[in-house]
Amino acid sequence: MHMNFENTAIAFDLKTDSELERAYFLFKLIANEPLVRIGTAVTNFAIKAHLPIEGLIRATVFDHFCGGTHEEDCMPIIDKMFEKGVCSILDYSVEGKEIEDQFDFALQKTLEVLDFVKEKDAIPFAVFKPTGFGRFELYQKVSENKPLTEDEKAEWQRIIDRYHQVCKKAFDLDVSLLIDAEESWMQEAADDIALHMMRRYNREKAVVFNTAQMYRWDRLAYIQEIHEIASQEDFVVGLKVVRGAYMEKENERAEELGYKSPICTSKQATDENFDAAIAFMMENLERMAIFAGTHNELSSLKLVEQMVDMKIANNNPKIWFGQLFGMSDHITYNLSNAGYNAAKYVPYGPVKDVMPYLIRRAEENTSVAGQTTRELSLLKKEKERRKLDI
Repeated sequence: MHMNFENTAIAFDLKTDSELERAYFLFKLIANEPLVRIGTAVTNFAIKAHLPIEGLIRATVFDHFCGGTHEEDCMPIIDKMFEKGVCSILDYSVEGKEIEDQFDFALQKTLEVLDFVKEKDAIPFAVFKPTGFGRFELYQKVSENKPLTEDEKAEWQRIIDRYHQVCKKAFDLDVSLLIDAEESWMQEAADDIALHMMRRYNREKAVVFNTAQMYRWDRLAYIQEIHEIASQEDFVVGLKVVRGAYMEKENERAEELGYKSPICTSKQATDENFDAAIAFMMENLERMAIFAGTHNELSSLKLVEQMVDMKIANNNPKIWFGQLFGMSDHITYNLSNAGYNAAKYVPYGPVKDVMPYLIRRAEENTSVAGQTTRELSLLKKEKERRKLDI
C-alpha cells in the first residue's frame, strides 16, 4: 500500500485547537536559533536562581515534549494515544545525577516501569540510559581498557548488577527493554554489557535491545559483528537504530584531542548508513528485531517498502517504528493508522530535572535542517483544514 504522511487530520486528531496553536507557536520559536540560545541561557539562570518559572515551562514546552512529572501523570495521554493505536515508551528523562543513591533510584524507576509494561498493552517497552546506572567516567575508563582500582571494580560490578536486575525482570515478565546509546568514548563498555545481557536473556526472542547511532560510520560493522556472534552462539539481537544525538560534542572532542571523528562526514552519509543498517537487519530478521527510531520520512517509507516487498505483515512484532513525543506526529499516527507498530518515547520527570532534556530537544530541532520547517508546514496545513471544516 502507498504510505501517506501528508494526512494531517490523522496526524493531529488528538490535538485540540489550542494545543495545535501552542505547537505552532513553539516550533516558530525553535526555528529562531538566536532565540533558542538566549532562551536556554535565561531558563538555566532562572532555574539556578530558583525563580518561579516552572508553571510557565510546564504550560508550554514541558507539556508539549513531556508526558508528565511522574508515571501516573502520563497515563491520560498514554491512554489517549493508545486509542489511536500508538503505543508509549515511558522514559524517565532526568540527567546528570552521578551518585550511587541516584543510580539505585533510576534502577527502581526502571523496575517500576517494567511493571507498567506488563500491565498495560499501551506500553510495550521500558527504557534506560547506561549513565542512569553508573558514572560516565567509569564507563569511559572501562572503554579505554584502563586498570580499575578495587573500589572502581566494585562500582563496575554494581553497574552490571543493575543491568542484570532490569534485564532479568524484563525476561521474567516477558516484556522488552531498550538501552539507549550515549557518547562514543564511553559506549564500548555499555555495548559490551548489552551484548552480555542479550546472550543471557535473548535466547528465544529479543527482550534486550541495544541502540546503534548511525551517524557513527563504524556502527554498520558493529551491527554485522553482533549478528555474526548471535548466529554462532544462537541468540536474538534486539537493536534500536537511530541517527544520533551528540554530533557537535563528538566532532568537537575529536578535533580537540586530535583523533578521527566517529561521525559520518555528511548528513547524506548518515542517512545511507541508517538505511543500510535497516536493510541488513531486514535481510536477517530471523535473528534480529528492529526498533527504527527515526523522524526521517524517507527512511520510514523505505522500511515500509521493504516490509511490503518481503510480504511481512504490517504488525510483525519484530519491527517497530518510534518517534519522540511532541515531534513527527505525521509519521507516528499515519503509520499506526495503516496498522504498523508505532510508538512514542514519552519523557517524564520533575520539571526542573527534565530541563536538560528539553533544552537538547530545542537545540536539536534548531540544528536539524528541515525538521522544524516540516513541523510548521504540517501544523499550518492542519490549522487551515480545520478552518475550512467550520
